[in-house]
Amino acid sequence: MHEIKSSSRNVEGKEVQTWIAEFLNANVLQVEVGTTGYCGGDFGHGGRTFFKIKDKGGTALFVNGKEVEEVEIALGGDAELSTFIQSLEFALKVLKEQSEEK
Repeated sequence: MHEIKSSSRNVEGKEVQTWIAEFLNANVLQVEVGTTGYCGGDFGHGGRTFFKIKDKGGTALFVNGKEVEEVEIALGGDAELSTFIQSLEFALKVLKEQSEEK
């Protein structure tokens, strides 16, 4: 992993501090992620969450069957932040379990 850089971006009307890191293997994958945190509401009053993965070299990245260079996800609302965290934790658990040597 390269150094971690700080950035910010406007996510659906709110400024979000993000963190960017690159991960090296036979490919290079960049991840940018950040949130305003919980702000007490739904999309209208709640927080914003941002997640992006980007091919920086040799990554086979597909969305809906089409090869793409990057994928961006923006979520609005506190419940969405909570369920996104839960979803990522579940995904991490499954991927780690399935990638263990048998």
